[in-house]
Amino acid sequence: MKKSLIALLLWVVFHPVARAFVKVPDVLSNGMVLQQHTLVPIWGTALPGEAIDLSFDHQNKSTKADMEGNWIIYLDPMNADATPQMLVIRGINEIHIKDVQIGEVWLCTGQSNMQLILSMTNKGDSVIASANYPMLHLFNVSRENSFGHTRGAIGEWSPCTPASVKEFSAAAYYFGLALQQKLKVPVGIINASFGGSQAEAWTPKSYLRIPELEPCIERDTLWAKIRPTVQVNYRKQLEDWKVYAGNEKAAGHKPKEAPHQPEALRDYRPTTSIYNAMIAPLMPFAIKGNFWYQGENNEDRAEQYGTLLPVMIRSWRDNWKEGDFPFGIVQLPNYRDHKSEPEDAAWSHLREAQRWAADTVKNAGLIVTIDIGEAHNIHYHDKFDLGQRMCQWALSRVYKYPILPSGPMFERSEIEKNKIIASFEVVGSGLRTKDGKAPQCFAIADANHQWHWAKAKIIDKNKVAVWSEEVPEPIAIRYAFNSNPVDPNLTNDSMLPAAPFRTDDFPGPTHGRK
Repeated sequence: MKKSLIALLLWVVFHPVARAFVKVPDVLSNGMVLQQHTLVPIWGTALPGEAIDLSFDHQNKSTKADMEGNWIIYLDPMNADATPQMLVIRGINEIHIKDVQIGEVWLCTGQSNMQLILSMTNKGDSVIASANYPMLHLFNVSRENSFGHTRGAIGEWSPCTPASVKEFSAAAYYFGLALQQKLKVPVGIINASFGGSQAEAWTPKSYLRIPELEPCIERDTLWAKIRPTVQVNYRKQLEDWKVYAGNEKAAGHKPKEAPHQPEALRDYRPTTSIYNAMIAPLMPFAIKGNFWYQGENNEDRAEQYGTLLPVMIRSWRDNWKEGDFPFGIVQLPNYRDHKSEPEDAAWSHLREAQRWAADTVKNAGLIVTIDIGEAHNIHYHDKFDLGQRMCQWALSRVYKYPILPSGPMFERSEIEKNKIIASFEVVGSGLRTKDGKAPQCFAIADANHQWHWAKAKIIDKNKVAVWSEEVPEPIAIRYAFNSNPVDPNLTNDSMLPAAPFRTDDFPGPTHGRK
């Protein structure tokens, strides 16, 4: 008996889980919003076998921690409630989580266009100054804390105020506010975004072990091999730059930028890195759905992205264990200079991979931005319209409001003599153009895969005929397929733009790149 007691005391003193007693992850914290109308997991760690009691919203639940010290309790489905409540967890110690509301919870993820904060967007400063919305709660996942560069929680919940929204995603904020004002219930938005990231960093390594994606893992091996040498060289480059910059400033000149950190040294580049640091710690927090805005840094492997994005979505859904939750994909915007001729650019093929994913992945959708980008600014300033479009898709597809989710979406095509007839879905009362002119930005291909600008005409509620006198025997068409098409005008009742598309399967500029 004494030996057992001594062993238990030693375990309690020295075991890391034991020293924590009852503990919950950072996302379960004061001010959080819990998802309505679903089972809500509350989880954490404790002593192995420790009894855990939970009280919230007239519910009392109990469980015991398993032999690894992990525990989870599911709250029964609840209705939305804006009254702040206390969630109490009791074990050896007690945790009191205050100001908990019940409503709708959405995750917003991706790279720099999702990360872009309000002050860097149109009218951002004035929007921040008036942003007092107690029924909109924000959770900003810290990149620095997640990757261990600073210490502290990876994030904290806060009602929307000028202080809490200041460093928050503009797109996520505008979406969340529009949703809250429409549904009239508490809304919680979790922003987990990382500028310059690639989709494989957001994906568990085990899901990448297929021929098309294995090269992503092979890059990890290469980077690990060269990292020590790269680190030495980069340190020397920085030292040389400091000397150079000092001399330039002393001479009254503006120095060139400091050398950029090599990819091999960026801790958010390897496969799974961001998933492990910023997504897995949120699981299995109950969410309604996710919006994903990423792709810029996978542009040079656009063809591979058509495989990678659906795999990433599947990995999140598998591990979240909430089924096929809604997944809104924000398509890349118009960007770079206008071209006078049809082009075959990687940017457009990445957009096509996003469209393909939205088309083929269950419960996914596309948010089109082909008309709100900027030619020479990859971080375009209009995130208000983006947030509104995200909300419109969610209201239509997720909350079943009787509104169109988007502009028209290509469905299929048929060749009829010298014309190609494109059929669309999501047309509302019928296809139209926003300016009343004939549809623009269509291109048509001949048997040699040469593209020519085409004429187009709406011939039915959901059909457009496309042709060119230069192509008597056409084989394929594309719409708004240039990186920055000139005024694509096809729309529906929503007046939102039709999604760019292609009917061909010709190898693109990134064919075979992995």
